[in-house]
Amino acid sequence: MDNRSRQQAPAAGDAQGYCQIEIEVTHGFGLHARPSVTFTRLAKSFPCTVEIEVNGSHVWLNGKSIVKIMGARIRRGSILKIRTRGLRAAEAIHALQALVERDFDEEKKHGRSA
Repeated sequence: MDNRSRQQAPAAGDAQGYCQIEIEVTHGFGLHARPSVTFTRLAKSFPCTVEIEVNGSHVWLNGKSIVKIMGARIRRGSILKIRTRGLRAAEAIHALQALVERDFDEEKKHGRSA
């Protein structure tokens, strides 16, 4: 599993913190119900804003909204841009990136080994 990701440095002069990454979804079924819930729960655990853009659509969705994430129909091979702004933005972006890279921890939930 070779995830494509590129992290962009925090914007200069932004006191609140701003981070953005681009990453490919490699999970076999994309963000169906369980991975979407896992993603939004993690996003909600941070006080910063979390937004995603799918496949260069230029439409930013609330990454803490299960309705928005499920409605985006994110499939395997989709390219996500994830951006965070505010307190703990860098911590949030690293945690969300790691979750996507771990295929939303789906293997652990079903007792399967890689």
